[in-house]
Amino acid sequence: MDSSLILSNILNPPVLFFFLGMVAIFVQSDLEIPNPLPKLFSLYLLVAIGFKGGHELYESGLSPLIISTLVAAILMASIVPFYSFFILRLKLDTYNAAAIAATYGSISAVTFITASALLDKLQIAYGGHMVAALALMESPAIVVGLILVRMFNKKEANVAGDAEESAETSWGEVLREAFLNGSVLLLIGSLIIGVLTGGDGWAKVHLFVEKDLFYGALMFFLLDMGLVAARRIQDLRKTGMFLIGFAVLMPIANALIGIMLAKVIGMGEGNALLFSVLCASASYIAVPAAMRMTVPEANPSLYVSMALAITFPFNIIVGIPIYLQTIKLLGI
Repeated sequence: MDSSLILSNILNPPVLFFFLGMVAIFVQSDLEIPNPLPKLFSLYLLVAIGFKGGHELYESGLSPLIISTLVAAILMASIVPFYSFFILRLKLDTYNAAAIAATYGSISAVTFITASALLDKLQIAYGGHMVAALALMESPAIVVGLILVRMFNKKEANVAGDAEESAETSWGEVLREAFLNGSVLLLIGSLIIGVLTGGDGWAKVHLFVEKDLFYGALMFFLLDMGLVAARRIQDLRKTGMFLIGFAVLMPIANALIGIMLAKVIGMGEGNALLFSVLCASASYIAVPAAMRMTVPEANPSLYVSMALAITFPFNIIVGIPIYLQTIKLLGI
């Protein structure tokens, strides 16, 4: 593999700020980001990528290739939790297996943004419709995770009476959380606004969502993510080697499937990388929030620490360069 790709990715300022946050925890520094700011940075990043993606979708329009990409995105987000669940059931109970499977079936917007930053640095083109793919892949895994719990938990299936009503209520709650949670709503809403406002809207706000301000916010956000990830590393001792291996190998397997799909569909190099990154990433925001509400029996320290302290750093350090090099080798 071309080591210059890994070096180029690691020497990206936002990625280095992620490591700085981790170092701060390891050396027991008192560095911290005041509590409201990480949320603000997160909201800004979602608005920026959503609006920019909407504008680019407005410029390119819908084509058979774009439609095929969006269908493939939904397909992967629905299938990954199923086979992940059966692998995890080798060692875990139904609740934890379903929660982790849903986590790895969904996506990480920040990993997507990091991959986009690398493509910008390497001057590799990609389409705005990939933001739509990002939005579409966030929610299906949550629904699939709940279906898996309902299907394979015999105790819940045997509960009668009032429990059935509460189950119906929980389905309403999970569907609401899956499709109307803040991050999904903001991302889709920004995408739609970008499409509706077209060139005039872009002219008015492009300085707000373009690279300079965007990268500054991303640096602060990843600095905070480094602080959080380093704290979560303590939880990894509870997971055991099976789950640590899963957190590294499953992203690679999912990325390879994504790359094969990208080749079949005919995506370009940049779009293929972003699609493989979406397939390889794991959610540490939307899915954990939904799982805590709907599957309280699952242990959050497992699925949150796996996604945030293992899979996220792995992807941004070596995963993204590996996926890009594989795409290059396959001539996509």
